[in-house]
Amino acid sequence: MAPSQIHVAAGVIRDDSGNVLIAQRPAGKSMAGAWEFPGGKINSGEQPLHGLARELREELGIHLKVARHLVRYHHDYPRQRVHLYVWIVEAWDGVPASLEGQALKWLQPARLMAEGLLPADLIIAKLLQARAAVNEALVEPALR
Repeated sequence: MAPSQIHVAAGVIRDDSGNVLIAQRPAGKSMAGAWEFPGGKINSGEQPLHGLARELREELGIHLKVARHLVRYHHDYPRQRVHLYVWIVEAWDGVPASLEGQALKWLQPARLMAEGLLPADLIIAKLLQARAAVNEALVEPALR
């Protein structure tokens, strides 16, 4: 039997200090207690970016203004293939707040791998850490 498939939009939201927002999956959901990047299931017929905007409104109470595509990939769990569409959220209106009872946490990209992220979200964390390392390597010599 082929595994089921789901399409998910996720957003990387950063504060002025470079911290990244993650949310903890609440009790009652699959993989409860794991941390993930904000977002969620894309509805049938919905464009991925519209799905992200809707999910950010529903989960965090923010209104997406500008997003830059980061990556698209899939991750296979034992019973489900998750297709992920990921954006860097460049601008939004509002203040992120927990509207669905989920815990929220702001972390430096270097700390993401130690936080118990969903397996499907580990690629995002690795990309963010690689980008941070490249930026640091480029900026550091310029400051000397």
